[in-house]
Amino acid sequence: MRTALLSPLVALVMGLSVAPAAEARDAGSYLAARSAMFASDYAEASQYYARALVRDPTNVAMLENAATAYLGLGDIDRAAMMGERFRAAGGKSQLTSMILLGDGARDGDWDGVLQALEAGQTVGPLFDGLAEAWALVGAGRMTEALDAFDAVAANEGVEAFGLYHKALALASVGDFEGSAVIFSGQAGATLNLTRRGVIGYAEVLSQLERNADALDMIRQTFGVTLDPYLEDLRSRLEAGDTVPFRTVRNATDGLSEVYFSIASALRSEAQAEYTLLYGRMAMALRSDHTDALLLTAELLEDLERYKLATEVYDTVPRDDPSFHAAEMGRADALRRSGREDAAVEVLRQLTESHGHLPLVHVSLGDTLRGLERFEEANKPYKTALEMIGEPEPQHWIVYFARGITFERLDNWEAAEADFRRALELRPDQPQVLNYLGYSMLEMQVNMEEALALIERAVEQRPDSGYIIDSLGWGLYRLGRYEEAVPHMEKAVEKMPIDPIVNDHLGDVYWAVGRYREAEFQWHRALSFITDETDTDDVDPERIRRKLEIGLEAVLAEEGAPPLQVANDGG
Repeated sequence: MRTALLSPLVALVMGLSVAPAAEARDAGSYLAARSAMFASDYAEASQYYARALVRDPTNVAMLENAATAYLGLGDIDRAAMMGERFRAAGGKSQLTSMILLGDGARDGDWDGVLQALEAGQTVGPLFDGLAEAWALVGAGRMTEALDAFDAVAANEGVEAFGLYHKALALASVGDFEGSAVIFSGQAGATLNLTRRGVIGYAEVLSQLERNADALDMIRQTFGVTLDPYLEDLRSRLEAGDTVPFRTVRNATDGLSEVYFSIASALRSEAQAEYTLLYGRMAMALRSDHTDALLLTAELLEDLERYKLATEVYDTVPRDDPSFHAAEMGRADALRRSGREDAAVEVLRQLTESHGHLPLVHVSLGDTLRGLERFEEANKPYKTALEMIGEPEPQHWIVYFARGITFERLDNWEAAEADFRRALELRPDQPQVLNYLGYSMLEMQVNMEEALALIERAVEQRPDSGYIIDSLGWGLYRLGRYEEAVPHMEKAVEKMPIDPIVNDHLGDVYWAVGRYREAEFQWHRALSFITDETDTDDVDPERIRRKLEIGLEAVLAEEGAPPLQVANDGG
């Protein structure tokens, strides 16, 4: 398993060790399996490991790798079987413990889970502590379970995990008052609740006949524009219904939540291959854990396993409040796998079945815009904005996206209006500041304002290569060539293989008389142009012409103003 540098929290979560390398008798199958695993091709890897294990059935390293492949594939039964063989052969690892402890929970063998933990079957400090606590809940030993949750919460850096799961455990056995004390922060620590945590707390409050408090919390957390699940929850609370507590119904759900909590914590810090295993185990213990399903599918997309991702998205039933999210994810997986028309069709059908959701229309618009079908993309954005009515700050992105379609359709008046509306909603949004400023530079209108917009964008994102490039290019357009040089050089440092930025640096070098360096940058720009490069942004023929006759002669051929250094007044 390849690992990256991790934060102390993630190191505590994972408790990683390195398995010994396998020495397989069937070297061909083993090497093929290893190659497949490096590519995250779990189907191929599992088949090749199965072949290699026929010749070498007790090879512990290959058994562990086979278990990993089956788990990545979502075949928990075979993963557990490999884990059992691994243990019988004398192997010991966090991965197989993760599988076998979860498998025991699936069977309701809580005493077996506790015995395995006591015998040293470990995944990592955080997981082990939470798994023990939930196993004690499953075994009916609630007092001991609460002490175990407290023991987790006593560890620096993971206090929130222990308290959150303790609140869920109390609610799962009907102690809603005790659960609410923890959720509210009255137990001594404030929990920064995720969306799922807010839903769980709202369900607890409803059980305590505190629907008004639940509604206030939802409004303060999410505003007034809600997704279908939250909209349904709000409607039931407003109607005075007592909403059942479903976030965690029993100990098996609780352990599923442990896997999901850790997967969510690892999402931005650990490699997707590792995080995926926790997501798969969360799904194995609770098939209706929609959040785990969506997370797992997203991880598979990150690993470019689009077919597997689509299969996971397909498991979300049509009547699930998150069905629209799964369908949007499925469309994204189809698009990224090269099936653009299928992706568009999925989203068009979704606008028929879930057309009351502005987000669905925005997703269709984003997909069409990504395919450069700008005229088609403009329409769903318009529909979404009409449905939104009075926009809130978070709707800046819809105006920005529609503005891009107008700009690409050469309707600058409408594009500028949308960009400026986006900035009214989110005044310091760096993407909008940069796009509007750069567009104005390219059209050579309102040049001073354009540069000011880009400078504001740089203040927000000082390490963004694209925005630094815009600043350098703006200075170049204004004839402030010497000032442009350091910014363009920094942009190339940030994006060394971007053809547009290298081309821009070449122009800037030429403008200050550094002709040899300019030619070098133009050659670099040409070398980075691919079939997927937008030639509207960087024209290889124009670069070749600059290499032949120089930038000033090209500008003259185009009828453009010659290079002219700005005077002292700018």
